[in-house]
This record gives sequence, C-alpha cells and structure tokens, in this order.
Amino acid sequence: MTERLSGRVALITGAASGMGACHARAFVAEDAAVVVADIADEAGAGLAQELGERAVYTRLDVTRADDWAAAVALAVETFGHLDVLVNNAGLLDGGPLGTYTEKQWDRMLSVNLTGPFLGLTAARDALVAAGESSVVNISSAAGIQGVAGMHAYTASKFGVRGLTKSAALELSPHGVRVNSVHPGGIATPMIGVPVGQVPPIDRSANPRARLGLPEEVSGLVVFLASRESSYCTGAEFVVDGGLTAGSAIG
Repeated sequence: MTERLSGRVALITGAASGMGACHARAFVAEDAAVVVADIADEAGAGLAQELGERAVYTRLDVTRADDWAAAVALAVETFGHLDVLVNNAGLLDGGPLGTYTEKQWDRMLSVNLTGPFLGLTAARDALVAAGESSVVNISSAAGIQGVAGMHAYTASKFGVRGLTKSAALELSPHGVRVNSVHPGGIATPMIGVPVGQVPPIDRSANPRARLGLPEEVSGLVVFLASRESSYCTGAEFVVDGGLTAGSAIG
C-alpha cells in the first residue's frame, strides 16, 4: 500500500464488478475509504466485505435521485465526508438505425448520461464542503470518436464528455475538479470477456493489438482522484491502446 489516497473518501458507482470493482480495490489499496454502489446487491456486499472496514456497500440505481441522496448521506455518515465521486456505472448496447428502439435509446441515456448528472447534483454540496475534491466520469473512446451502430452509446459518452467540461468550469472555484476517462476495449464481462482472460484483437483495432486490462484504467482513475492531479480539470484522459490515434494499418 502506497497511501496515495490516504484520507480520501470515494463513492464509486457500478462498483460490484468489472472496472468498478477494480477501481474500488485500487482505492482501498491506496488507503481510501470507499462506498461500493451498485444494483447487484450480492456481488456489491461481497466486495465490501472483502475490502474490510474501509468499505461499505449501498444499493444505488443511478437513474433515481433518491438513491443518489441516500448514497451520499451514507458516505458522509460512515466516513465523515465525501471528496471523490467516480461515475462508473454504464450500459453497452447497439443496433442499426431503423431497428434500434426509442425505449433502448432512453434507457441508455438514462443510465450513462442522466446518471452522472444526478450524481453530480447529489454530491455537489458534500464535494464542495470537503474541498480539494475530485469527480472522475468514466466515458469511453466512443466519447472521442463515433462507432457505427452504437448511436445511443456514442451519444451518451459524448454527453459525459461535455457534462464533464461544464461541471469543471462551474465547480473549479469551489475546489472541485472534474475530469473524464475514455477507455477503449477493456477485458471485462461487460463485453463478454470472462474474468482472467484477455483475448488478442486485430491490430487494425488498436496499435497495442489487445484489449486493455481493468487495472490499466484503475491506475489512471487513482491518479485523477489523488492530489497528484491537482492541476487537471475539465480534461479527457484516454486509455485505449492507441485506438483513437488513427489507423494502425497503412
């Protein structure tokens, strides 16, 4: 343990599995206290138990403002304050125009974009009160460039990128930094990769010719949550194996 986050209290959404669980483990390893927030009660409670006394689980549907209010209150009541918010929860699906439904569109934006907005709204006062606070919004490489057939996902992730900038401008005078992280393909169950397996991908997809590991994203999230990134706000941080740099094949 290097204690880069010593004294920090973080609320991480979608933290029961995948990248969110990896972020939670990384935060506790760096001496932070963590509210593990998710709708997967069994997995979330199990992770909090694994992490020990510096973690607590709460059920949080990111589309519900009352869930958000309760989660922020739990963080403050349990650990004394809240100075890091990681908006990690998200959905992934797609379909061509003409068959992708309005219901699918609404659900995607509700979780991926309205969720972070509600989180910022609920946590705003606690983050300001804590001072030197940080919000890390998990967007996507699809928030940097378009993806055919992934219209709602792409729109939601571009939206997170924009929300990050407007919130950073508004909250900076209050000591709150807001940045976005843009992962490329990461080996998690969300994209159908079993835990512990990292299949290679075609070099035309990214110059590294492989999927990323959750840990490779968590290291960046830890940096942005820490005081090491004190001069960073309103910015995009891309961790995509070079995907958005352009084509690797000439």
